[in-house]
Amino acid sequence: MIIIHAYINVKLEMRKAFLDHAKNIIPASQNEEGNISYNLYEDTREEAAFVFLEKWKDQTAIEIHEDTVHFKQFIGELDSFLREPIHVDKYEV
Repeated sequence: MIIIHAYINVKLEMRKAFLDHAKNIIPASQNEEGNISYNLYEDTREEAAFVFLEKWKDQTAIEIHEDTVHFKQFIGELDSFLREPIHVDKYEV
């Protein structure tokens, strides 16, 4: 199993628009065959600081995910929301 923590810090004025944007990728990703879990959380101490917590069956599942329309659309529009680059931690368990 592979766990991904994708940290996304959004411009404060773009918070609601980002959440609307993220609503599309979450259920689509959760329904993918190799997905174990896929959730978005906001830091309770820092508004507009988010983390996607993802669990995938294996690297192949992640590669398939990264080739989906919903992932490409999400990533393709993400830069307009960001106040700093995304930080991703990846763990194999």
